[in-house]
This record gives sequence, structure tokens and C-alpha cells, in this order.
Amino acid sequence: MAVGGWQDPVGPRIDKRLNGFLDDWRAPVSDPDVAAAYELLTSFILSGGKRIRPQLCYWGWRGAGGDDCEEIISAAAALELCHAGLLIHDDIMDGSDMRRGRATIHRSLADLHEGPGAEAFGQAGGILLGALSLAWSDALLSSCGVEPARLHGAHHVFDAMRTEVISGQYLDILGQLRAGASVSAALTVIRFKTAKYTVERPLQIGGALAGADPDLLDSYSRFGLPIGEAFQLRDDVLGTFGSSADTGKSALDDMREGKQTVLFAHALRRATPAQLSYLRSWHGNQELTEERAAELREILLDTGALAEVEDMIDERVREAAKALESAPITSEARDALAVLAGQLAHRDR
Repeated sequence: MAVGGWQDPVGPRIDKRLNGFLDDWRAPVSDPDVAAAYELLTSFILSGGKRIRPQLCYWGWRGAGGDDCEEIISAAAALELCHAGLLIHDDIMDGSDMRRGRATIHRSLADLHEGPGAEAFGQAGGILLGALSLAWSDALLSSCGVEPARLHGAHHVFDAMRTEVISGQYLDILGQLRAGASVSAALTVIRFKTAKYTVERPLQIGGALAGADPDLLDSYSRFGLPIGEAFQLRDDVLGTFGSSADTGKSALDDMREGKQTVLFAHALRRATPAQLSYLRSWHGNQELTEERAAELREILLDTGALAEVEDMIDERVREAAKALESAPITSEARDALAVLAGQLAHRDR
């Protein structure tokens, strides 16, 4: 992707590496239905996706003085396999039918079969394929070819990242049972489910692979956490106000699931009694229609919740930019991360 004259050097190479890896890990049994499942998984991994985490891992490596090489491309590609597995599981938990403009994995598996057991089969099969992609991420990272001591340090960060994102996901589903979540609680979910997982830890994994010292890894945190929070706040806005044609998923999913986002937490805090009653009646209601959703969006605008979240995004972008200016990294990495930060916070899909 070229932005302002800057050319992303990572995405196509990540795709090439994933292609080669997946070619080596085809279905180990000669059953056509198993082969079809592997093809679905392969297609999901290779089709779409922004490759955010691999790019940040790569620039975490380059910022720490690492040379451009195939070892870091392999390590960065491992993060995309991890992400694919987590997305598949996330879609099952959310009951989503669409991802990246196409049917989700569990929906696709269910559609391969007929009868009353098709839905349960799709969910069970999706859990297995998600676990398979997570296992593959470990295999690819472990075999990336980086010096063992540095790989060991990076793998420790990788393990921490997975622990944090699963904990954040658990908090997220708990939030759907806890009516009226606060802004603070919603931000805690954001920090662990997204900010650390999407930005901070990928940068640190790349840095650790290159032998970065603790001060540099800390600087990646100071940049990564605020821009990761901005990324998720933008995602919440797009999940409510965005177009499914742009985002690749239903514009009603988050509202039907009752996602306790910062956006809705602000609205609950500022709503009139009538608005509060409407929010509680329809946010999290599986019968939500587009007409009712439009009313919810209007409340988010009238209460100033959307404007507040936009201010929060801008504040975090400024904080990340300040951290990036003082980070002890190469100028090339600083420029690349500045471009990526803008893309993450101000994207429209």
C-alpha cells in the first residue's frame, strides 16, 4: 500500500511466505471433506486482512536495527496465522455470519452440510480450524531461523500476547452480561483485547527478535498502547456507523450483540431517561432492525458520545506521536510507524 509516497514493503512478502507455509501443511488424511475444510482455512488466511500485526512486527525489528531478511518475514507471518485463528473463534462467539465481505468459517462449514446438525457441526469445525491456525502460528515462529536466544525472548512476549488477548476477550463476553458497563471497564477490554495484541506486542516481538534492550521495548509500549486504543475506538465507531460494504461485516452485529463499547458507555452516562430506556431496550436485542439501529445511532450523536470518542482517538494519536518522536529507533522505522499510526486511527474500513 502506497501512502504519501511511502510504499509498504511487507504485505506482499507476508502473503508469499504464508502461501509457501500453507502449501507445506496440507490435510494429512485423504478425506475430501477434510481437504475442503483445509481449503476453507487457507482461503480465509490468504484472502483479505490488513496484515497490521506482521507490519508492526517487521518495523519493530527494523527499528531495533534488524536487517531486512526472510527470517523476520517468517516471524511476522506467524502473527497473521495467530490472528486468523482468533478471528475464527471470535466470529463463533459473536454469532457473526460475515467477515471480510464473505461468509465466516463456521458459517461456510455449516453450509457444506445439510440437516439439523449442520449449525453445531459448523461451530465445532470452526473451533478446530481456529485452533489449527493457532498451532501453525507457533510452528512458523519457532522455525523462523532467528538466533535461538533472541527467539526465546520473543516467544515469551508472544506467549504474553496470547494470554492477554484471551483475557481481554473473556472480559468482552462478560461485559455483555454486565449491564451498563463504565467507560473505564470498556477501556480495560480495549487495552487487553486490542491495544496490546494489535500494536504493542507485535512491535515488541519484532524488537526482541532483533535483540532490543528493555528501554526500546518500553518505548514501543509508550507508542503502541495509545495507538492500539485509538485503533479499537475507531473500530467501534465503524462497527456502529460504518458501511458493511466498507467494513466487510454487518453494521448491526455489534449492536445486536450488545457490545459494551466506550461509545455506548458514554451514551449511557449522558442519556435522558427516554434515551436510556431506548438504549436498554434495543442495544443487545437480536431483533434489532436497521430502522431501530438508526435511532440508536441518533442517540449516540445527540448525547455527544460519538464526538467524545473522536476526541479520545485524537488524544491518543497525539500521545503516540509524542512517544514516537523520542523513541530510540531508526529514522526509517519512525517514518513507517508514523504512517501506520495514521492508517490505524483514521481508517474507514
